[in-house]
Amino acid sequence: MKKIWVTKSVAFTVLSAALLSGCASNTASSDGKLNVVTSFYPMYEFTKQVAGDHANVIALIPPGAEPHDWEPSAKDMQQLKNANVFVYNGIVEGWAEQSLKSADNKNRVVVEASKGIEFMEGLPEEEHQEDHKNEAHGDKIQDPHVWLNPVLAVQEVKAIVVGLTQADPANKEDYRKNADAYIGKLKALDESFKTGLKNVKRKEFVTQHAAFGYLAKEYGLTQVPIAGLSPEEEPAPDKMADIIKFAKDNKVQTIFFETLVDPKVASTIAKEVGAKTAVLNPIEGLTDDDKKKNLDYIGVMTNNLEALKKALNE
Repeated sequence: MKKIWVTKSVAFTVLSAALLSGCASNTASSDGKLNVVTSFYPMYEFTKQVAGDHANVIALIPPGAEPHDWEPSAKDMQQLKNANVFVYNGIVEGWAEQSLKSADNKNRVVVEASKGIEFMEGLPEEEHQEDHKNEAHGDKIQDPHVWLNPVLAVQEVKAIVVGLTQADPANKEDYRKNADAYIGKLKALDESFKTGLKNVKRKEFVTQHAAFGYLAKEYGLTQVPIAGLSPEEEPAPDKMADIIKFAKDNKVQTIFFETLVDPKVASTIAKEVGAKTAVLNPIEGLTDDDKKKNLDYIGVMTNNLEALKKALNE
């Protein structure tokens, strides 16, 4: 059975291992800073906030790239091999486990930021639902989108502090202070969501893919996803019909889409029910427009809050 986010090409990582013949860099870079590699934007942002001036932090997945189907190049593998620290979310990065083995570095600190967080069960992809029904051992698809809940984002930041401190204990206090300052911002964001969504007129929102389960659960909302956990999934006709019926019955006036994938399905449903479309951003990568507006995680989440408040009070 095909699994979501399991790397598509084990052969690629085996080949990459053969290319990585040089010795791994087990010390800081020439400027004395840690070399920290992260997987995609939220992990980059959280790590950068904690590291401050003590690390050179990069994200392997480039801005504007959709992370669910991304796989590392030989250059990416070399950067991973030379990293003092690697930070990833978990589940999203189906390539991570095999790549870490191929780009072996016994001194590298690996931080799975979501470790210890209880994952929600996700919706299986349409094409694999029958496989899941028949699966003998009852494996469940897990939802990785924990970073979209500010409360769980705090837990991820704390995990990153532990990893950076392990790699660079001399700067432990700075990492702690930086993290405390950023956690303060995340807690303020949480309060904004609590107060902003407390008395909304409706609790259900329709979104392009099932990325907002943790956020919805935290603030007493219900996401009604058009597709499952993969943003590229094409919903079956009966699922489309169900969503259209739900939207009409509940007089939904906004259908949410996201920035890094084609919004055609959301647009089709919106047109069918006479609703408008708006962005609810899963923050899987910043677009050029986001960067021009100097948006970061806090900024995008604040925009998400305003979009939800508007839609849920219509």
